[in-house]
Amino acid sequence: MKTIVATLLLLLAGPVTASQAAGADAPAWSSLSPAQQQLLAPLQQEWEQLPAQRRLALARGAARWSDMDQGERVQARDRFSRWRELPEQRRQLIRERWLQFQELPSAQQARLRSDFREYQRLSLARRAELRRQWQQKSQAERQQSLRELRERRQQRRPRR
Repeated sequence: MKTIVATLLLLLAGPVTASQAAGADAPAWSSLSPAQQQLLAPLQQEWEQLPAQRRLALARGAARWSDMDQGERVQARDRFSRWRELPEQRRQLIRERWLQFQELPSAQQARLRSDFREYQRLSLARRAELRRQWQQKSQAERQQSLRELRERRQQRRPRR
């Protein structure tokens, strides 16, 4: 149970980069709020021995968990369950892509988020059709499609 709580809270916290961890002191147990201490109670005995980066992530995840309503917690548990069911290779790929996303300029991140929200608004059937079409393309065809998409976006951008 201790491992499940810790893992769920780490996922909620999102990645903490080494530079973020180095720029902030890891919280001492006594500096955690009562709600954070309650959530992290299984880790109290080993708290001070945990790496700074992990303590920061756990404290941040516990704070986010405390701010969630019941529906959000159900959704978080569901996402966590699906995450745990993924093969380790798939989880590693997702972690790598998340780090790549974090390195993008904020404008590009915003555009990707917007595109993803637009994709999510499509019907399940349309999403499945788009995935099928993409998977049937060769690597060269995919690259060409991405180039064309970038060109269309450049043409749509307002001139300043």
